Amino acid sequence: QVQLVESGGGLVQAGGSLRLSCGASGRTFSNYAMGWFRQAPGKEREFVAAINWSGGSTYYADSVKGRFTISRDNIKKMVYLQMNSLKPEDTAVYYCAAQTRSGSYYATDPYGSWGQGTQVTVSS
Repeated sequence: QVQLVESGGGLVQAGGSLRLSCGASGRTFSNYAMGWFRQAPGKEREFVAAINWSGGSTYYADSVKGRFTISRDNIKKMVYLQMNSLKPEDTAVYYCAAQTRSGSYYATDPYGSWGQGTQVTVSS
C-alpha cells in the first residue's frame, strides 16, 4: 500500500488561508482516489474532500464547499488541500488518506492508508 505524510498545518486567523500537502510513497499512488478528513477534539472523524485517481473529479463536504480546493499531482505523488476563508470551526487535525477499497468517497472505511495528521488551528 501507500505511505502518506501530511504537512502545512498551523495557526491562522479567521479569514486566512492554509495549504496542506500530502506526500505519498509507493509505485501505485496514481491508482488511488485520495481524500482529506478532519477530526476535532471530542468529535468523530469527518469527510472534507476527495479526488479521483486522475484528478478529474472532486467531492466536498457542504461545510467547505466554495472555500477549500483539493488537487493532486500524480507525477510528484502529492495531494493538496487549499483552504481559504478559514473559520474557527475548521480547527481540527487533518488527515490525508488513500482509498484502497471500493466504497463511497465520503466514508472512512474505504480508505486503507492514512497519514499521521497535521493540526490546523483557526483563531477568532
